[in-house]
This record gives sequence, C-alpha cells and structure tokens, in this order.
Amino acid sequence: MNQDISNDGVPASGAHERIERASARIKEGTTSAVGGAKEKFARAADSVEAGVHRAADASARGAERVADKAGEWRERSSELASRARDRADDALDNVREFVREKPVQSVAIALAAGWLLGRLLSPRR
Repeated sequence: MNQDISNDGVPASGAHERIERASARIKEGTTSAVGGAKEKFARAADSVEAGVHRAADASARGAERVADKAGEWRERSSELASRARDRADDALDNVREFVREKPVQSVAIALAAGWLLGRLLSPRR
C-alpha cells in the first residue's frame, strides 16, 4: 500500500489525475496558442500577398503609362524632325535661288563669312 500513497500523503492515483489534468490543460493551451498564431500568420501572409499583388498591378500600370508616353514622344519627335528637315530644305532652296539671282553678292557674303569665322576660330596671338 506504500505505493498507493505519494510522499505528500495524497493517494498516488489522485496525483496522476492532477498531472493528467494539468498536462491536458497545457496541451489545450498550447494547441490554442499555436492555432491562434497560425491564424495570425495566415492573415499576415494574406495581407502581404495582397500588398504584393497591388504593388505589382501598380507597377504594371506605371509601365504601361511610361510605354504610352514613350510612344507619344517618339511620334512627336518624328514630327519635329520632319518639320526641321522641311525647313532646312526650304532654307537651302532659298539660298540656291539667292545664289542664282545674285552670284557676285553671294561670293562676297561667303568670303566675308569665311574671314569672320577664321578670325573667331583662330588662336589669339
């Protein structure tokens, strides 16, 4: 009968029951804590995933806008280059016409322009 009584005078089967109950409470508590942690981590993961998706969507929209603007700029620069070529062609036609109508004056202007450029671009002494 010595084996049926614990050191503190409580029957051994009662101690076993208390240990079992305490163990069961600990198991329930840890299960509850782990379950709560799993739920919180799952919500956090879902929140992070949603944020990443929103960021990816925003990046895609931004890239599309940039591509659209680049296309507009390309078209605009092409138009401007075409206008510049047209103006240069018109100016060249005007110069050719002037040279045909006034060849002596054209040569004098060319000589003066060459002399002036030579003075401006030559090293100073």
